[in-house]
Amino acid sequence: MEDDGRKVIGVDLLGHGQADKPHDPAAYVALEGDVARALPPDGQVDAIGFSLGAQLLLRVAANDPTRFRRLVVGGVGESVFRVANSESAARAVETGETAEGDPAAAQAFARFARASGNDPASLAACLRRPATPLRPEELSRLEVPVLVVLGDRDFAGPADPLLAALPDARLVTLHGGDHFGTPKDFRFIDAALAFLRD
Repeated sequence: MEDDGRKVIGVDLLGHGQADKPHDPAAYVALEGDVARALPPDGQVDAIGFSLGAQLLLRVAANDPTRFRRLVVGGVGESVFRVANSESAARAVETGETAEGDPAAAQAFARFARASGNDPASLAACLRRPATPLRPEELSRLEVPVLVVLGDRDFAGPADPLLAALPDARLVTLHGGDHFGTPKDFRFIDAALAFLRD
């Protein structure tokens, strides 16, 4: 993004990257506030979010759409409108193992939690945080252009309910793409840059 002549404001969500990593689910209740506080004090921004970051970005933008020019959200779809039973994923993150009957998401989270720099206990706490899903009527206020990028093997899909709720949205489908592969997929990066250049 900086090579594209843009100033980049990176946000490590609580429990991720270089941010603090508490082990109490209650610490993760108001993550969207961290995103909102990272915005410059005035003016509009273009923003890119993935998975939880994309959900939070949509919530912040729905509350104050005037702060954004364009949004790119990856790894989200129908998932933003439902409260998933995250306990199986949280257990898989903690133990590195899944049980028979656990959803594919739990297996994917178990692998992700073991990546370098991740703290499984904090990621499990984040998954167990009290959360409420977005409502389609909240997103109906978001009239800025939104690009949704979703792999056709991503457990967060399908994308159709999210596209239907957003007044100005388009979809890029990553054929053969899964959830945690999306951020590293050059098709996602290229689509996001092209969209933000419009």
